[in-house]
Amino acid sequence: MLERDLRWAMDAASWAREALGFVPDDWQAGVLCGGDERALLNCSRQSGKSATASLVALHTATYVPGSLVLLLSPSLRQSGELFRKVAGYYGQLEQPVPSDAETVLRLELRNGSRIISLPSSENTIRGYSNVNVIIVDEGSRVEDELFLAIRPMLAISRGRLIIMSTPSGKRGFFYDLWVGGEVWHRVKITAYQCPRITQAFLDDERRTMPGAFYRQEYECEFEENEGAVFLYEDLARMSRGDFKPLFGGVK
Repeated sequence: MLERDLRWAMDAASWAREALGFVPDDWQAGVLCGGDERALLNCSRQSGKSATASLVALHTATYVPGSLVLLLSPSLRQSGELFRKVAGYYGQLEQPVPSDAETVLRLELRNGSRIISLPSSENTIRGYSNVNVIIVDEGSRVEDELFLAIRPMLAISRGRLIIMSTPSGKRGFFYDLWVGGEVWHRVKITAYQCPRITQAFLDDERRTMPGAFYRQEYECEFEENEGAVFLYEDLARMSRGDFKPLFGGVK
């Protein structure tokens, strides 16, 4: 028993398989076992990113006593849905760490660990510190101010920051981080790489969806913002000063 627990503590993918019957895809196992401090998950709808993040949260709370895990989502409803996955996995464990408190958005374990799910408002997260894991759901739809507010919360703990999303245009911190030079572990999983999504389903979706929407939802491509007058790349070049004006510029 002790040998197994030590192995599960060191190998979250084995813990997920053996304790929960969850068989992770290769990329999910990599995230579960990864020691990367910062990870961007640009993943298709229904590819399993929420399940992966929920398992990271529960494994941390179980095997790192006194840990604090924050789950941030764009809305209260989405926060509840993400936390429901955590609670579901916790309920499946045969011998979980006993809980001292459980609500629809919070789990407190007897080992001192806490998992708290919050809507993505800057006002709701200020006051938390020394966080072990922060997971941001639908990062492309979260305001930039929230991203700036959460970074200092990891200054002392050097905890993990996992941001997961499908794209939502060429804008916002999620897109900037994806194309930027900052050091992040980047994972891109399209619907074609998910064994649980059939080609027949994707063919039907392609026929009924606008092309740009399909490419964002299932191919994880960052499309131009709807109604944009200028291309994002042109605006970026103008801000850098290397944009060549039309007709040679003003004389």
